[in-house]
Amino acid sequence: MKLHLILRSILKVLFLFFLFCLEFSFGQKVNSSYNYKVIKASGDIIIDGKLNEDSWREADVADDFFMITPVDTGKAKQFSKVQITYDEKFIYIGVVFYNNAVKGDYNVESLKRDFSFGKNDNLLIAIDPFNNLTTGFTFGLNAYGAQWDGTMYDGASVDLNWDTKWYSEVSFDQDQWIGEMAIPFKSIRYPYGEKNWGINFSRLDLKASEKSSWAPVPRQFPSVSLAFTGSLEWDEPPPKQSKNVSIIPFFIASKDMDQSKIDIGGDVKYSLNSSLNLDVTINPDFSQTEVDQQVTNLDRFELFFPEKRQFFLENADLFSNFGYKEIRPFFSRRIGLDRPINYGFRLSGNINESWRIGLMDLQTPKNIEKGFNAQNFAVVSLQKKVFKRSNIGFLFVNRQTFNDQDKQNKKSSVFDRNFGVEYNYASSDNIWNGKILYLKSMTSEKDLNKADVFAAHLEYKSTKWKARFQQEVIGEDFETEVGYTPRKGFLKTTGVLGHLIYKDQTKGLLSHGPRIKKTIFLTPKYKKTDDISEIAYLFNFNNRSTIDFVYENKYILLTKPFDPTGVSSEYLEEGSEHNWNEFAVKYNSKPQNLFQYQLEVLYGGYYNNGKRLGIGSVLSYRFQPILGLSSILTYNRIKLNKPWGKTSFWLYGLKADLTLTNKLFFTNLFQYNEQLGLWNFNSRFQWRYKPASDIYLVFNSNEVEQPYYLKTWNLSLKINYWLNF
Repeated sequence: MKLHLILRSILKVLFLFFLFCLEFSFGQKVNSSYNYKVIKASGDIIIDGKLNEDSWREADVADDFFMITPVDTGKAKQFSKVQITYDEKFIYIGVVFYNNAVKGDYNVESLKRDFSFGKNDNLLIAIDPFNNLTTGFTFGLNAYGAQWDGTMYDGASVDLNWDTKWYSEVSFDQDQWIGEMAIPFKSIRYPYGEKNWGINFSRLDLKASEKSSWAPVPRQFPSVSLAFTGSLEWDEPPPKQSKNVSIIPFFIASKDMDQSKIDIGGDVKYSLNSSLNLDVTINPDFSQTEVDQQVTNLDRFELFFPEKRQFFLENADLFSNFGYKEIRPFFSRRIGLDRPINYGFRLSGNINESWRIGLMDLQTPKNIEKGFNAQNFAVVSLQKKVFKRSNIGFLFVNRQTFNDQDKQNKKSSVFDRNFGVEYNYASSDNIWNGKILYLKSMTSEKDLNKADVFAAHLEYKSTKWKARFQQEVIGEDFETEVGYTPRKGFLKTTGVLGHLIYKDQTKGLLSHGPRIKKTIFLTPKYKKTDDISEIAYLFNFNNRSTIDFVYENKYILLTKPFDPTGVSSEYLEEGSEHNWNEFAVKYNSKPQNLFQYQLEVLYGGYYNNGKRLGIGSVLSYRFQPILGLSSILTYNRIKLNKPWGKTSFWLYGLKADLTLTNKLFFTNLFQYNEQLGLWNFNSRFQWRYKPASDIYLVFNSNEVEQPYYLKTWNLSLKINYWLNF
């Protein structure tokens, strides 16, 4: 059967899916009855973690929190209260978290910004200025004062790479901890004249193993899910934002094995209105970006590593979250890693309650000595809200190469373009979600008739049941040179069904239950290439530890020659068939302990009737809140028939995080990847001497043993300064 006939059949299913979604797309906001009335401050507020000004005594109180976990059927045992006020420049938020039911030491990971949610006693706040239940901002504090901030998208997802300027202090004793925050109106985007925002407050108290929130949230969802926000009602509209321009120049001095270099550049942030922002970057530098964590690669396809560079991160969901995990028409890490960026701009944000826009354009230079030409990368994204929490998105991606040199390079076409449209569905109660996606690629080298992508999924997620069905069809000539699609020319079907049996108690076992998963890949002619069946049983404990038992059966028909070790010169033949079983046990310890660990053991078959043993562990110990030590250790032993024999790989990672204050950080990471023969050391010192202004001193060293020995190192000093006008 030809691929276009398969696509036609899937389109019929997608149409029925769309009609089904319409039945669940309307309805009142779930927590519409939870209202907080905020009034303007009567005097100045000093951010000192004490809440002793008159304005706090006059402010409304949000208290009587609901428990989310371990059970979501009653009120929290640990009492909490939150208050909000404001003036012409700041939103002020004050919290008091009492230890009335369970006393003890506070649990914090460190003083580092954007802490791990599950490892800290913390406050999180979800803010939805447009009241669209899908996009917003989140702010938080841990009990020792470390800050947490990010942008929100898809209703509950958080991008913690976004940083903005705000102020906070905490104080604590054995009976309570108090947090006081001042968030500048200039630091967030909101519609002028709107007096009703969505908001919720959540608390995680690890010593009590309790997560709670002001407006109730079912336990299967994140506590900051925007579908469950209450209402923040202003006594008068928040102030109209005046001209808001930020200039962030930087200076960098670097030294490596070959040369010394001094460079300057900078960013400009200009708010076109209170919810739409223009970012311009000139000669950007990303030397302070954290290095990737090494992994052992036994996969047949390219691995994915997330974007960490600051310029690409605000409103990143408009550009990077289009599609699916392995169908990404735009992946910003394709830009500027093998060549510098001269300049670029990005326009992103909300046009109004219903429309969001993203425009991005970046230019890279020509370099004859290194053999690459100038390239331009342009992305256009539009998103229109429909129904209560759903949206339709449009995306266009263009990579254009200039000059004649790359026209003669058969590995790279002159241009690569992707057009896409998707419908994202989410029900009012967050239980149903789904997507329909269509993509089309155009290059100067490929056949347009086989350059389509159709994909869709529907998911149901209640307290006890989780089910998901997903189907993807990718044409043989579909190309994403500025995206991430590790394989093409297939039809993929995935089904997942899981059930949890809850024990409504606050000690011991919280829930347990089975999960089954089936994934099948077919060629355009319906020939099966992959068939993976998984059966698992999961145990979740009230102290937040977990243990999973997993069995998998795998069938693989290789569509290309493949080296199962990743390091030899021998390959399994294209068209060869492989079938095996494997078992795995995964355990995560409770986060309350100073010493924490994750363990995973896998054993079973492998390609070519081989055997594989895999052991992975993450060990950490914290001298809170100053020093955190962690290690990653993985071991893979593979036994194959000749010509491979026995092969084993170790991977080590040792990390030390020193957080002297919540503004002074010193991180050291050492990694050894035996499969790649790579030794890597990264040392990163950061002093946030003013909000959003930093001094970095970064040292990187790499030694590669294969295929020949190579050693490189680099030392960089970078200073940036945030100027507001």
